[in-house]
Amino acid sequence: MAENIIIRVQSPEGMKKITSTKRETAAAFLKKVAKEFGFNSNGFSVYLNRNKTGEVLSQNKTLSLLKIKHGDMLFLFPSSAGPSSETMDTQPHSSSSSSSSSSSSLSRSHSAPQIPEDEIDQYLSKQEGKIYRNRDPQLCRHGPMGKCVHCVPLEPFDEDYLNHLDPPVKHMSFHAYIRKLTGGADKGKFVALENISCKIKSGCEGHLPWPEGICTKCQPSAITLNRQKYRHVDNIMFENHTIADRFLDFWRKTGNQRIGYLYGRYTEHKDIPLGIRAEVAAIYEPPQIGTQNSLELIEDPRAAAVEEIAAKLGLRKVGWIFTDLLSEDTRIGTVRYSRNKDSYFLSAEECITAGHFQNQHANPCRLSPDGHFGSKFVTVVATGGPDNQVHFEGYQVSNQCMALVRDECLLPCRDAPELGYAKESSSEQYVPDVFYKDKDKFGNDITYLARPLPVEYLIIDITTTFPKDPVFTFSSTLRFPIENRDALGETQDFHSLATYLSQCSSSLPFLDIVSDFHLLIFLVTNEVMPLRDSIGLLLDAVKTSNEELAQTWKKSEQWATIEQLCSTVGGQQAGSLDYAMGGPSIPASSSAMWSCLHCTFMNQPGTEHCEMCSLPRS
Repeated sequence: MAENIIIRVQSPEGMKKITSTKRETAAAFLKKVAKEFGFNSNGFSVYLNRNKTGEVLSQNKTLSLLKIKHGDMLFLFPSSAGPSSETMDTQPHSSSSSSSSSSSSLSRSHSAPQIPEDEIDQYLSKQEGKIYRNRDPQLCRHGPMGKCVHCVPLEPFDEDYLNHLDPPVKHMSFHAYIRKLTGGADKGKFVALENISCKIKSGCEGHLPWPEGICTKCQPSAITLNRQKYRHVDNIMFENHTIADRFLDFWRKTGNQRIGYLYGRYTEHKDIPLGIRAEVAAIYEPPQIGTQNSLELIEDPRAAAVEEIAAKLGLRKVGWIFTDLLSEDTRIGTVRYSRNKDSYFLSAEECITAGHFQNQHANPCRLSPDGHFGSKFVTVVATGGPDNQVHFEGYQVSNQCMALVRDECLLPCRDAPELGYAKESSSEQYVPDVFYKDKDKFGNDITYLARPLPVEYLIIDITTTFPKDPVFTFSSTLRFPIENRDALGETQDFHSLATYLSQCSSSLPFLDIVSDFHLLIFLVTNEVMPLRDSIGLLLDAVKTSNEELAQTWKKSEQWATIEQLCSTVGGQQAGSLDYAMGGPSIPASSSAMWSCLHCTFMNQPGTEHCEMCSLPRS
């Protein structure tokens, strides 16, 4: 009997071992390969070398004549594969715990479908990103046109450069991280950003479903929490102080905490190589129940309308903000400094909420097989600082935290807000082991089970700033009441709109009057006369700061009706709405419905006495 030999055959799907003999013909060997990999006889080609040279043809020559020996590796390429499958990854994939959310080497044949990325991501992906340095007069010994190690441009992910910035940057930008992955000889040909999964893989038929059975094929890997080396957003900037001050007014007047959604846009942050900045133009306050120590969000029936308005204004939801403020001395206006290194920066419950929001607003990414990776959604906390004044601190949670929250593996601790708790497996859910590393009293790295878990392993801090020169997307200098502030007695209705318009001087441009985010929301969502289908022209005028478009919309029937409602519902005299009209308004027609000055009942036209209280109209 001929001596058996084993030939290794590598394909884009992996490597398999084929048992053969030295006297076996190439045709018989290729039939074994086709059966093992599930191909038909013409669906693949086998080569002696990786560069597709030395093809093994289906012929009667024996393997020994083709100089194929025991232990040799052959390379299989499917004949129908695209050009992206011509090169295969030969590095073994690690089956160890998912120690970070970094990339794994995968063939581009498994890459994500082409999805549109955000505009800022498309822009930064086309930038060079190099850090250019001037010629050092002391160290450089070459001419002005030369370069050396002291002045050659640096890569955007250079850690020494980031550490020597003022202040030092702990996290490189996400696009710098991508440049690091896609650099080198292969130019990132096999880069694929894998999202961590804590769930059992479906479709495993070799055993009963959990909890009766589990195997290494369907079991999720254990997770070791590490500091994330990059961040998706590098800076948060409020356009002006007015945005934040109006948000804080609720706490100043009631002492209760407040939550809001940040609407703005993503732009380039030039202080960090290939950095991204979240610019905040407005804060929308959803329905909520707030006390001095807690916040609870309520379902918002206007959420879809607000998103539509923001999109037409060129804005999007970029984050959320909440207050955690406690007065220390009301006489001098100081607040308590409660969030610091000795307590916590974000509680476990806040980390879970941030992870939930980040999962809802995933970041589109072309390098991820899932089409998304991480999130650019930010968290801002208004809390006391070291000087006992109100400070705004920005954060995100890591991609590992997002995975734990998405798969419902992370819980808060009741008595310790700075600690989270990784759930234990039950008959309803399998939870992989979660670990973190810390140093003991001797300086040794010790691995601990994340029960409990210090939440600082999940947090990424982001600098929050205000510009020296304020910017105003919404140019109105007046203040229309903010939505959902009924607890303050501030309501959005036509009476408040009439009061708002009566404050406007005749010289104020119409665009500056209506350029208020909260006013636009009211015009679209009010129940008396919603303008959702007819306000597009006005939104374009506010977006482009075009006074002519605003004046065109002002002449529409819809705005005339709004003016009429303001002059009647609020009991206002028509002359009080002289804003930007160039003169007194035309008196209300006697054929229109009128509001009683005494009981505000809406009466039918043509009557001189109120049908409800019988008092005269005048």
